Amino acid sequence: MNISLHLVPIVSLIAGILILIMPRLLSTIVAIYLIMVGLVGLFGSGNFLR
Repeated sequence: MNISLHLVPIVSLIAGILILIMPRLLSTIVAIYLIMVGLVGLFGSGNFLR
């Protein structure tokens, strides 16, 4: 399950670069980031279904 822990920093880095390049995407990128962090938090550890 270490893959899910490495996913968040990579997504954060990509989101930060995209925000620097295209500031208009800020709200969309933040929304996608929050959804992804929530999904990793719920399903990443596998404890949600147990």
